[in-house]
Amino acid sequence: MIEEKDTTPAHKDGKYEFEMHYSGREVSCRVEKEQNKLIVHIEDNIEAELTIQDDGCVVQTGGNELADSAIEYIKKRILG
Repeated sequence: MIEEKDTTPAHKDGKYEFEMHYSGREVSCRVEKEQNKLIVHIEDNIEAELTIQDDGCVVQTGGNELADSAIEYIKKRILG
């Protein structure tokens, strides 16, 4: 039996763009949210993948390593 992947839009799916303080300066940050994944682009040289776990925690699962404070800030901006 083939399992179907859930492709219905999750709450707050979409693209987000905002400024954030990172490495001592203000930088542009773009985030693409799809289901439980957040694809993060900081300026044009840092990319990371974050995963939203079932309990609401956000953990980094790929890309350039981000500081915990940056992950928390992104979580608050996207998920509230």
